[in-house]
Amino acid sequence: MTLLQSSSIAETKLEMDRLEKTLAGDPDIVRWSSYVGRGAVRFYLPLDEQLAHPFFGQMVIVTRDLPARGRVAARLNKLLREEFVGIDGFVHPLDLGPPVGRPLQYRISGPDIQTVRGLALGFAEVMASNRNVANIVYDWNEPGMALRIDVDQNRARQLGVTSQDIATMLNNVVGGSTITQMYDGIYIINLVARADRSERVALDTFQTLQIAGRDGQPIPLPAIATPQYQIEQPIVWRRDRQPTITLQASIVGDVQPATVVDQLKPAVAKFAADLPANYAIAVGGTVEESAKGESPIADVVPLMLFLMATVLMAQLQSGQKLFLVASVAPLGLIGVVGALLLSGQPLGFVAILGVLALIGIIIRNTVILVTQIDVFRAAGLAPWNAVVEATMHRMRPILLTAAAASLGMIPIAREVFWSPMAFAMIGGIFVATLLTLLFLPALYVAWYRIKEPAA
Repeated sequence: MTLLQSSSIAETKLEMDRLEKTLAGDPDIVRWSSYVGRGAVRFYLPLDEQLAHPFFGQMVIVTRDLPARGRVAARLNKLLREEFVGIDGFVHPLDLGPPVGRPLQYRISGPDIQTVRGLALGFAEVMASNRNVANIVYDWNEPGMALRIDVDQNRARQLGVTSQDIATMLNNVVGGSTITQMYDGIYIINLVARADRSERVALDTFQTLQIAGRDGQPIPLPAIATPQYQIEQPIVWRRDRQPTITLQASIVGDVQPATVVDQLKPAVAKFAADLPANYAIAVGGTVEESAKGESPIADVVPLMLFLMATVLMAQLQSGQKLFLVASVAPLGLIGVVGALLLSGQPLGFVAILGVLALIGIIIRNTVILVTQIDVFRAAGLAPWNAVVEATMHRMRPILLTAAAASLGMIPIAREVFWSPMAFAMIGGIFVATLLTLLFLPALYVAWYRIKEPAA
């Protein structure tokens, strides 16, 4: 997906046409859809919809496969950087979770618009100081000229003129009004009459306008209103009714947004300490959305652990055995981290779901092994022999179960959304199985101080 920003809808269309010519004939691209003056229509739920603006263009590109998508994204980034100078371009895959746009975001809010804008410009330097941050943009546009009509309400009421009368007259001059209609085939086209462009932007035009008063007498507009140009923000976003500007940036390389936020934390804390009263800065983007997704899980984890411990205690009837069973589960993270590092997958929301599922698999295997040791000891075997025999007796079922669970993850390991969970579970199950068969028997022998019998 490519976003372009220009100065007008005509210029945006020219730039989009130029971009389309460079994409034509690309063997990695199947098709594309271009939108000028607006964003793409919602064709799937997490689409990051954009407001309609004359200076905005968006392109949705469909590639042949996942490797082709990476190649096309690299070529587009290079093309936008070298050939489309002065135009903001952003290339990214379609979001699989809540839409956030650029991954790194900070929000600055406060009561005064100009102060918020000044603080945002200063904070952009703080973000740019990190070498992993690139292409910093704002969700506010540049200030522009706007015509303001200050109406003297007392004078207008004396002359029988209302604000609605003034607004209707100005709309007829600037926006135009429909005077008739005509047919073009099966379509009805409105014919709009309005002043030409040179008159619509000239202040002298509004100085000479006249409006009908109470008795139908023409009243000059300057007699009841003061037309003037002034600089103002075309769009002002608000959050909690406070003007809020969001600084958005891309990330260079494979660094995760949470890592960049941690790197910027000291500089952000220093900047926030110098903010005026009633002004605040907050983290947004991917980090905020990830926290929203992980918060419900974190709230339930204590209850989950309590219920697991209760069930295990009821089954094992021993606090020491409960400790032995639970001691292997955290060590499964060794395999999770190793698998994610080798595959290049992030430890995000989906991977955390895999880790939670992995805990149950690991504890089940350890419970099976510890229970088998108790069965052999109850049958009269010596403690050392019971541990050895139980490990050998349960080795095949544990290995087959682990293999079945790992092989079941292979079909989704190539999926973009589910691959972090698949690799986390495969790596965790592999390492945890080895630890169950090697570490747990050794820990059992050491914990109960079991001595190896003489030959």
